[in-house]
Amino acid sequence: MDSVTMIVLALGVGAVAGAGIASLIWMAQRQGETAAELSSWELPKGVSDLLDALEIPAVIVDPSRNVMAASDAAVAMGLIANGRLVTPELVGMVDDLRYGGEPEVSKELEVSRGPFGDATIMLSARAIRFGVRFTLVIAADKTEFRRLEEVRRDFVANISHELKTPIGAVGLLSEALTEAADEPEMVRKFAERLRGEAARLADLVQEIIELSRLQAEAALAELEPVEIDHVIEHAVDRNRVVARAKNVDIKVGGETGVIVYGNEASLVVALGNLVSNAVQYSPDEAHVGIGVSIKDHYVEIAITDKGIGMSTEDAERIFERFYRTDDARSRTTGGTGLGLSIVKHTINNHGGDVRVWSKLGQGSTFTVRIPIAGEFVPEIPEDDE
Repeated sequence: MDSVTMIVLALGVGAVAGAGIASLIWMAQRQGETAAELSSWELPKGVSDLLDALEIPAVIVDPSRNVMAASDAAVAMGLIANGRLVTPELVGMVDDLRYGGEPEVSKELEVSRGPFGDATIMLSARAIRFGVRFTLVIAADKTEFRRLEEVRRDFVANISHELKTPIGAVGLLSEALTEAADEPEMVRKFAERLRGEAARLADLVQEIIELSRLQAEAALAELEPVEIDHVIEHAVDRNRVVARAKNVDIKVGGETGVIVYGNEASLVVALGNLVSNAVQYSPDEAHVGIGVSIKDHYVEIAITDKGIGMSTEDAERIFERFYRTDDARSRTTGGTGLGLSIVKHTINNHGGDVRVWSKLGQGSTFTVRIPIAGEFVPEIPEDDE
């Protein structure tokens, strides 16, 4: 190998070595800059923008609990004030992380929402070390999830309780029938009572199914223009026999030709339940009125009776599932405690609401409001293709 070739090779090796050394120096410099950023009193670039893009509550605080960056959701939830993390439970998590040896702390918390402490929210929170000086706090609002779990548990408990009575009665009556096999009069008496309990049980199961359907996401999967006149006519027809038996006169008046978007069958059930209550809880030879009016962009349907009425406390809870103002009276009239809950869910699914005015001894007025056609169209889930 001549001297020229050796010089060229030496230069090449030197260039490669120099490039490698330069690369190592650059990498070390970048690592040093990153470490410096994480250990400095300022956040790395882009972190604030990242938190701004998050839809969940997220906060980065320094050792003094000063907020260095926060998502809009954290501000809206009231976790911070005057630039500091102020929720005591989250502050405690930050302190636990700072003085403990764990890389993160996770807890399920119930915290006050707002300064008065009347309302609380359930949070699933995590505190994580962010660099040397900072702490990242992330929270997920589990309030609605917990509420739905409580509703589900209460619903199951209520159903179990309500089904026990008719099922137990059916069992006892069947035993009585067996023992009275040689007494035709007693057999007829027990058979009639058995038929009544079976009918009550069937009504209860049907209303449970109806309420579950209304609470499903696709409860209004089939929308159509619905004439309120037809709905009221069918609702009254459903109660015509009972009304005649009690000599209760049902009068309908007000606006005609009003159209809404919705499901006619569901609206007939809802208004039918209100008319049924008005008839059932009115004295014989009383009057029940149904008035229709247009207010702004919605139709208002008022069902008024001069029956027994209810207290203010009962009126506030009357739309709860299985709630009855008078258990003894409800047993007599065959009430399940689900009718008004079905009314509420049906009307809400149509974009409206239902209210009640009542006074003991003077009667009640249930008022349903539904947006008229063209003013509101409920969102309908799109079918998967």
